[in-house]
Amino acid sequence: MGRNMSIGYQTYGTGPHKVIALHGWFGDHTTYDPMWDAFSADVFTYIFPAYRGYGLSRRLPGAYSIEEIATDVIALADSLGVARFSLIGHSMGGKAIQRVLADAPDRVEKLIAVTPVPASGVPFDKETRAAVRSAANNPEVRRGIVAYSVGNRPVPQVWLDRIAGVPRLPATPEAFAGYFEAWSQGDFSDSIKGKELPVKVIVGEHDLALTPDLMKATYLAWYPNAELEVLPACGHYPMEETPIALAQSIEAFLRA
Repeated sequence: MGRNMSIGYQTYGTGPHKVIALHGWFGDHTTYDPMWDAFSADVFTYIFPAYRGYGLSRRLPGAYSIEEIATDVIALADSLGVARFSLIGHSMGGKAIQRVLADAPDRVEKLIAVTPVPASGVPFDKETRAAVRSAANNPEVRRGIVAYSVGNRPVPQVWLDRIAGVPRLPATPEAFAGYFEAWSQGDFSDSIKGKELPVKVIVGEHDLALTPDLMKATYLAWYPNAELEVLPACGHYPMEETPIALAQSIEAFLRA
């Protein structure tokens, strides 16, 4: 583990291909931990930052914006001497990796977007937005969001609670609330459309929110070299639900 002059992070592996993996709204720097046993540590070096207000960066104040995440990620890469890197982004992190690409296009080798939010955000009607906005202070709303995102399938309650941050959020309430506005609103898709780097989009077959149709209308329409994979037997959290399959998919794409 390390602590940059700004955000906290942990690393895994010592390989020459550097990969920065960004977490989602309900995650932190430990989001990808279940996959470590399936990662190729001699081929890749994985870097797992925590956003301001989350995990190892919990005490850092911030604006809690997508732009700030990108600035912090680029500063972290600079501090580690990483000139070029690939990016993985889960959920909200999928929007953030596209902001990194927009801000530092010459430094990004490949993008892997896992059950990702598009650069255009996610539209909600007024009622739904108000409900989701209450999640920071309402454990039942958080449980409902996670349950929906894994297809309302029967899952262990203890697992559902952990993912939903019950009883304790993975972030400060201020950060959690701020990042909801950041990932759901704001559209910078014009700044990434047509970029020709390789892009892989991975969604879970049971994710009711971030669906293949949404990916086809956004990522696959924007990036000429994008491909889509639907992972079976999982919803919004394949790093937890099917970690070996996700690791295999990611590394096959990174090696290609």
